[in-house]
Amino acid sequence: MIASPPGLGFRLSVQLKHWRYDLRLAHTWTIARGSGTDIFPVVLLQLTGSDGAIGLGESAPVARYQESVQTVMAFCDQVDPRKLSFADIPGSMKYLDTLAPGNMSAKCAINIALVDGAARQAGKPLCDYLGLGFRESQHLTSFSIGIDKPEVIRQKVLAAENYPVLKLKLGSPDDKLNLGALREAAPHKPVRVDANEGWPTKEKALAMIEWLAGDGHIQFVEQPMPAASDPREMAWLKERSPLPLFGDESFHTAADAAQCAECFHGVNIKLGKTAGVSGGYAALQAARRAGLQTMIGCMIETSVLISAAAHLAELANHLDLDGNLLTTNDPYLGVTAEKGILSFAHAPGKTGLRVKAK
Repeated sequence: MIASPPGLGFRLSVQLKHWRYDLRLAHTWTIARGSGTDIFPVVLLQLTGSDGAIGLGESAPVARYQESVQTVMAFCDQVDPRKLSFADIPGSMKYLDTLAPGNMSAKCAINIALVDGAARQAGKPLCDYLGLGFRESQHLTSFSIGIDKPEVIRQKVLAAENYPVLKLKLGSPDDKLNLGALREAAPHKPVRVDANEGWPTKEKALAMIEWLAGDGHIQFVEQPMPAASDPREMAWLKERSPLPLFGDESFHTAADAAQCAECFHGVNIKLGKTAGVSGGYAALQAARRAGLQTMIGCMIETSVLISAAAHLAELANHLDLDGNLLTTNDPYLGVTAEKGILSFAHAPGKTGLRVKAK
């Protein structure tokens, strides 16, 4: 857990408000475990300190982790803001854990707002408050292509011409047709494949990965088998895979690093799984200590969550922070991704998340 900075050992009470916001998607979004959707609801949150300092947060809950906008709103309704403090983030998170177990996406929204407010009070960008910094022009995000009809995938890939790395969602009966459609539009572009637990057995997964390896431009494969699979079977797959394997649904917090090191070559850290920036920082460090490659990923999100994750970029080998790019009504301005390069050079403000409402 990230400690409070020196000199802020006092508690400032905060006010909390939260509200639902429906993100509209540029294209219908489909992955291996779910039907397509055109709307993705999130919960936005603001903490305001008695000194006027504010912190922004966001939850992007998904049913896969037994969360929804309704559960997030209900959790936030339970929170006593008098027990939250920009000056004591670890203590604030311990209080949240007393309310209910799990609810990581809800806790994520509050944690991001706490860390944002603390960084603003310290007069630093969040990445500097964390002691990480941010090297401009050094951090590249992939751009995701969801499951769709081959002709639509071809059109999506052409529209994403400015993004040098793509992430293709697989795990449907049309996997080979869909990769073929991508290759018609982008024959040699690097691609990351995300099966979203879509290949149910180790034999099926290995056959698909061996087929993918023949493409010659696949960087790695994410979560080929269900997270509930026997770890011995996932370790079997890792030993035989011709491509690096990354765990996503199998990796939630720092506590999962040791097990994942046996089953994968890398892991995908998402703030919604780690309960925010504090847990994400700890998860990235634990994964690196376990010898795992690290990727920071996202759900469909606004620039609040995407910018929060981008402030951790120095701890990642790969980035998949494009959730806001897939929407048409992001209500905030934050980190940019021109040609896939993440940048805070033109982000609003000088401190905190460097995010503001449009």
